[in-house]
Amino acid sequence: MSDSQRFPVAVHALAYLAHKCAFSSQAAVSSAELAASVPTNPVVVRRVTALLGKAGLVESRTGAGGGAWLKRAAETITLDQVLKAVNGCAHLGCPPPGVQGCPVGARIPKAVRAAIEAADQAAAERLSLITVADLLASGGDAAAA
Repeated sequence: MSDSQRFPVAVHALAYLAHKCAFSSQAAVSSAELAASVPTNPVVVRRVTALLGKAGLVESRTGAGGGAWLKRAAETITLDQVLKAVNGCAHLGCPPPGVQGCPVGARIPKAVRAAIEAADQAAAERLSLITVADLLASGGDAAAA
């Protein structure tokens, strides 16, 4: 799975678990059911839920009757936490090193790097204001939350 897909799959899985009121092992949701909702392969879901588990956001059990459930209320899980949990980033890239002696190439990498860092910081700050519960309540307009 590409790095760019881990975050959306993780957020979707968490929202689905909240929607299904999966807050205990008795209410665990299988990776097959989660995968059907995304839609993606159950292996992808298991990889993502393993990362979410390491971050303390979900618990899971393997085997027949296995599945995942939330360890925390959806209102307490912010999207910046999810992004960190899946080792994702809002990073826009890195500028090339530039060419010394060129009036643009010698200066532009530093300027572009500063702009990228500012954008990454703004994205992280915005994601910290949106919870998984907000996504479910927003009707698709969480950006306005």
